[in-house]
Amino acid sequence: MLDANGVTYRHLEHEPTYTSEQSAQVRGMPQKIGGKALLMKAGKGDRFVLVVISADLQVKSSRLRKALGVDRMRFATKEELAELTGGLVPGCVPPFGEPIMPFPLYVDESVFENDQIAFNAGSLTHSVIMSIEDYKRLAVIEQVIDVSK
Repeated sequence: MLDANGVTYRHLEHEPTYTSEQSAQVRGMPQKIGGKALLMKAGKGDRFVLVVISADLQVKSSRLRKALGVDRMRFATKEELAELTGGLVPGCVPPFGEPIMPFPLYVDESVFENDQIAFNAGSLTHSVIMSIEDYKRLAVIEQVIDVSK
């Protein structure tokens, strides 16, 4: 998708990273540049959404519930994540909703405080670093939200 849309990016192959801190370290970049993609179950039904925040922050659940208009919210289980994404594991979900991932995409304002975004690209051993402008252009964002703490 990046190549097809003329995006200039850097691809890094590295040792497996399991945390945002490890990812930032192998990329040689501040942790806040990372785009942490979280698959969340929203509400009582089978609705899942992808929430992206700066990797040095956490989601404030009360703000996220309010932004999505739901009274319940939880992280997808490892099993749900694998089933819904074709086998992805925590830590390697790219920060893109449709058409890459079949989920509506909600992006926290913190992501746009940086000129770049870095993320594990479907693998714990592959990272992509690209401009935030290209990310804004390509990501099909349902809504920009303020849910980090």
